[in-house]
Amino acid sequence: MAGRLHGKRVMVTGAAQGIGLAIAEVFLAEGASLFLIDRDGDLLATEVERLRATGGKVGHATADITDAEAIKRAVAAATHEIGRLNALVNNAGANVFFEPLKLSDADWERCFDINLKGAWNCSKAVLPGMIEDGGGVILNIASTHAFTIIPHTFPYPVAKHALLGMTKALGLEYAGQGVRVNALAPGYVRTQKAVEYWESFPNPVAAEAATMKLHPGGRIAMPEEIAKAALFMVSDECPFMNATCLTVDGGMSVLHHP
Repeated sequence: MAGRLHGKRVMVTGAAQGIGLAIAEVFLAEGASLFLIDRDGDLLATEVERLRATGGKVGHATADITDAEAIKRAVAAATHEIGRLNALVNNAGANVFFEPLKLSDADWERCFDINLKGAWNCSKAVLPGMIEDGGGVILNIASTHAFTIIPHTFPYPVAKHALLGMTKALGLEYAGQGVRVNALAPGYVRTQKAVEYWESFPNPVAAEAATMKLHPGGRIAMPEEIAKAALFMVSDECPFMNATCLTVDGGMSVLHHP
């Protein structure tokens, strides 16, 4: 029996750990052919070797999404290894959190280069092939920061708001060519970044407990829960879903905190 992503040739960025790796695992299990990208080439190679051992088709490249030429080369390599891409998951990103007036110009540029320009570099590289083939899917991993604001996290939410705008603009622009562009907005997810955040406090256990209290269900998401939502959005099960964002945060962004 064919998997839900049979025939999908998917590039996933930021795929060496966290949400990106979980997406790779879930997608591979559902029959997708994968081409994975990450800046950490050693960690990526280790994970790719593990994924290939399951019998799946997995290519990879060490690349920085902020380097447009490197991404072009990666897409060319993907085409050679697994065939022309018909799906892209723009997952790579970086937390850049400051009080606005304490933010340097370099950190402003770093935030937008990684969280917005990088997604555009990858989208720009795959769109011509998708249009020529009559369709494809781009999924941008956004955040609840894309429509809410937490003080002292500037300019990360600005970049994520912009990513949501790009999602809508590209979705409308290329709908007539059969390309769907959507976003997925996770809230807190138990990744290494979350653990490092809690460990930055004098009492990590208390910091983690405080995070849990923000959620109606008293817990945060596991990476595979985000991956399963991504599976639905990249599959052919939602062909009329375009230029929109699916929120997967356990209700956190709906809850009014006093």
